[in-house]
Amino acid sequence: MADKSLDKGSSGEDIRYDHKWGFTDTYFQLNPDHTVTVTGSRYALSGTVMHEFLPFVEEMLDIKIDYDNLQPEVKNKPVPAAKLNEAFYQAAQAQLGADKVTIDDRQRLIHSHGQTTADEVYKVLYSALDRVVDLVLFPETQEDVELIIKLAGEHNVCLVPYGGGTSVSCALQLPQNETRSIVSVDMRRMDKILWVDHENFRAGVQAGIYGKDLEARLDRLGYTSGHEPDSLELSTLGGWISTNASGMKKNRYGNIEDIVESVTMVTPKGVIEAGPAMPRQSIGIDPKQVAFGSEGNLGIITSAVIKIHKLPEVKKYGSLVFPTFRNGTEFLYELAQTGLLPASIRLLDNIQFRFGSALKGEPTRGEAFMGEIQKFFLLKVKNFDPNELCAATIVMEGTKEEVEAQEKVIKRLAKKHGGIAGGETNGKRGYMLTYAIAYIRDFLADFHIIGETYETTVPWNKVQPVLDAVAVLVDQKHKEYGLPGRAYISPRITQLYQTGVCIYFTHGFSTMGVENPDEIFSEIEHSLREAIMAAGGSISHHHGVGKIRKDFMKHAISPAATQLIKDIKTANDPQNIFGIRNNIFAESTEPELAAKPEV
Repeated sequence: MADKSLDKGSSGEDIRYDHKWGFTDTYFQLNPDHTVTVTGSRYALSGTVMHEFLPFVEEMLDIKIDYDNLQPEVKNKPVPAAKLNEAFYQAAQAQLGADKVTIDDRQRLIHSHGQTTADEVYKVLYSALDRVVDLVLFPETQEDVELIIKLAGEHNVCLVPYGGGTSVSCALQLPQNETRSIVSVDMRRMDKILWVDHENFRAGVQAGIYGKDLEARLDRLGYTSGHEPDSLELSTLGGWISTNASGMKKNRYGNIEDIVESVTMVTPKGVIEAGPAMPRQSIGIDPKQVAFGSEGNLGIITSAVIKIHKLPEVKKYGSLVFPTFRNGTEFLYELAQTGLLPASIRLLDNIQFRFGSALKGEPTRGEAFMGEIQKFFLLKVKNFDPNELCAATIVMEGTKEEVEAQEKVIKRLAKKHGGIAGGETNGKRGYMLTYAIAYIRDFLADFHIIGETYETTVPWNKVQPVLDAVAVLVDQKHKEYGLPGRAYISPRITQLYQTGVCIYFTHGFSTMGVENPDEIFSEIEHSLREAIMAAGGSISHHHGVGKIRKDFMKHAISPAATQLIKDIKTANDPQNIFGIRNNIFAESTEPELAAKPEV
């Protein structure tokens, strides 16, 4: 049985929730007067008493929260008996060591889902998962991983790589038709920085390291990787590679494929890796590319060589307020063509702007006075519509000269498009809110409210058509399903490219009195993805495909491309040892793609 707790981080204080998002020292606490307090001291929101949070939720959803009718979480969560491959189990214990093997029910359940709201978290909290892993392994070395895959081939079991468990694409959802024993391979003990090359600015890192631990250790050496996804505290390097991830500071440091120079991945046919890491090389088809976006289908990523950067000389936050989201988008369009992008710039719509205000605590007398002055200036002097204005949060990093140049171009273009500076404090607060806001989903679920985020890549000339298509369909589907109140739908632009943007949507609704709300949510999300793609958006920007977007892959790549990937899978994993069945390997739910009955 495993005796090393992987629910704790390096500090020994970072205890994670088993099934919800985040750490147990942080939760949104309902007070007797219906205000909400964020516990702990981990985030900028921590300790804040929010008076307007729940009234804002009621206003947005057009509902009245019933505080006496909370949705009860299942306390004794059902876990079916492990379907062990006894020979594999015994061999793993004997050859790996008993401390790297467990069939503990709690660990099995933890390792059987990601963080997809409707299809995974909702089920595990309020009903039951359809399938649970039978065994969990905790490798500590490359040799451990190679041994596990060898034993899996000998005994015909199904392996599922597990990193931080933060997937929101159902990538960890287990195939119901898998008859073999399913074994989760938890990589989080492989969390070392193996070496640092100070002269060439690169580091060798094991794949199981948490993002926050990677950054903390690099920071002590004066470096950063620059990769900062919303899930930084909870996700792992291997997970970033396997989902083709992107971070909030993509503009300066690149996406994960720009940060990683080489990858080591173990497959049933052996170890896939190239020679020494290079800035760039022309070697024909680069084998490392099969690891990016592999989503657990091909093997286990054990380590990578990543680029590292000296800590920026200057880091500065900022914010802007625009009269409309369209004004803000036009500003971003021009900014993207300048080549002087800040590390991060995100445009929030009016609803998220107001939501941010609702998450603030009671202002001091001085803050209230300044707030009234700012409000007067925006609404009376500049004639901004309070139901239309939006905001951008900005993070600038680099040398003093670089940051000054970024500030200058941002100020000039913002003025051109009607933008007004919102201050450094608001910019920092808005940026840091990202890490705490994910906890809100689980808090609101207690009040019969379901919600999720999803993202897409959109060319510049398709931004408005995609926004319009989603807004219309959300309202239409809400009425079609007879759901209470109205839907919450709110977009934000989070990453910029020369040719387009990433749009993040937050979507939610009240489920009070609704049967099977998780299934309805999934059906609506599927319809919204259809609308997004029809209007010019992509299947995903960085969350990946998993199983939740499997039906759209036929629109994303050609049949020949699909067959090429399947041929790679067959050649490297003929037994389908890695049988998680994500992406093109998932069974389609669309009727026209189902097998035809025999005549």
